[in-house]
Amino acid sequence: MTREAVTREAEEPGTVPRGIVVVGNGMAGSRLVSEIRARDPRVPLTVFGAEARRPYNRVLLSNVLAGAARADQIGLVDPAWYETSGVDARLGVEVVRVDREARTVHGSDGSAVPYGTLVIATGSSSFVPPIPGTEGGLPAGAVAFRTLDDCEAIIGAAEGARRAVVIGGGLLGVEAARGLAGRGLEVTVAHLAGHLMDRQLDAGAGKVLARTLGRLGVRARLEAVVTGIRTAPDRDGAARVNGVELAAPGGGAEAAEAAEVLDADLVVLACGVRPEVGLARAAGLEVDRGIVVDETLRSVSDPSVRAIGECSQYGGTVYGLVAPAWEQAAVLADLLTGADALARFTGAREITRLKAAGVDLVAMGETHHGDDDPDVEIIRFADASRGTYKKVAIREGRVIGGILLGETGTAGTLTQLYDRAAPPPADRLSLFFTGVGGARPADSPVRMPDAATVCHCNNVSKGQILECWEKGARTAEEVAARTRASTGCGGCQDTVAGIVDWLAEQDHDGPGQVRVGVGAAPGG
Repeated sequence: MTREAVTREAEEPGTVPRGIVVVGNGMAGSRLVSEIRARDPRVPLTVFGAEARRPYNRVLLSNVLAGAARADQIGLVDPAWYETSGVDARLGVEVVRVDREARTVHGSDGSAVPYGTLVIATGSSSFVPPIPGTEGGLPAGAVAFRTLDDCEAIIGAAEGARRAVVIGGGLLGVEAARGLAGRGLEVTVAHLAGHLMDRQLDAGAGKVLARTLGRLGVRARLEAVVTGIRTAPDRDGAARVNGVELAAPGGGAEAAEAAEVLDADLVVLACGVRPEVGLARAAGLEVDRGIVVDETLRSVSDPSVRAIGECSQYGGTVYGLVAPAWEQAAVLADLLTGADALARFTGAREITRLKAAGVDLVAMGETHHGDDDPDVEIIRFADASRGTYKKVAIREGRVIGGILLGETGTAGTLTQLYDRAAPPPADRLSLFFTGVGGARPADSPVRMPDAATVCHCNNVSKGQILECWEKGARTAEEVAARTRASTGCGGCQDTVAGIVDWLAEQDHDGPGQVRVGVGAAPGG
């Protein structure tokens, strides 16, 4: 629905105003609301958020868990903004039903709000496998790690704990484990697969990651089948966790008797997430793994319903990272306000970043190819003693994937080549090491073209940062406020600050004199 159509429908005499209703106020929904308001200050706009608190950056939850950030430092929207921007924000109100025929959503508070366009941005929820000991819900001392409330519950439980077990060694599990180790707990990660972060890393990188984590106080138990969470009565008689049971290799009755128990005062479940599609399914929308949408983010079942973020599915893919969700939000805001009627979401390249104390990791694209694949050129460097593993996969003269673990100075170069499906340099070592062959470091601001992407979460280029500087932004914080650079995963904070510092040094040359260089962009 274009801005003109929404306004026309809202202004018809004798009718109830029907604007845009957004269900979900997480990272996708809140971004969409702000993007819409940036384009159109008048369109009727309502957002429902099941969590009573203001939206926050879920990517930075691990920083809160580790004590590197406070909960109030990861907020995305100032609560006062809703009122000043004319947004009807219903925080703490869950939408329990969608009446597509009447085009109305019904809230848990008994409210009913009509819509012209409905946007579902319900995200995903933690997957808790049917582990014995959790039949009646998670016992005290066990928490599924997904929300800020979960994070605060884990921090509270960690205060009186000595040993923690994290069930699940994916990205979130590794971040949780590192955060808990930083709080002084003995931490074990129990992971079903043969190496950590098996969705993003190959076995070689997983092995190096496990060794690095081991030096940081995190032990990894791989190919670990969790068969139960053990509990014991606390002083009040309530069941509280005291261990995690692992099956012995081989299975069978003898293996069951030989099961190992990992002592634990705290158990964190990071077993993955599932798209939150119950509301959409109950409304009769087509749902596969996510709500099936086309390139305009429109439900294939109903032209008045759109879906973005982790609950949506485009081209058979459910995107689980923040950058694609924010790209979808920008595209949809363009379409709904009429700012760009030709805007389309045609898919996104997912780049995974892990930033934990003592661990630096970037992974992208196809990372599991081996040396025996005749169609793929593999370049690899490993130094497990230093926690370093680097790999690039090239097919038909194009970078199709890569891993940088431990030392990520060339992450920008590699990310840009992958993002643009560009050919790699003739000197392959320059993909791994800065300054190879006498070249200047790839992330030097002077060598970056204006088009180079600095912040991949928000798609902010060096040129946009320069433009921001020329309009008066003089600090990294001011640049972030105007462009959102560095407000996603935070991986580009140092780069943004470096560009700002460099601009300050070059300022005497005057506007436009700093636009030089042909290098590659750093990651963000």
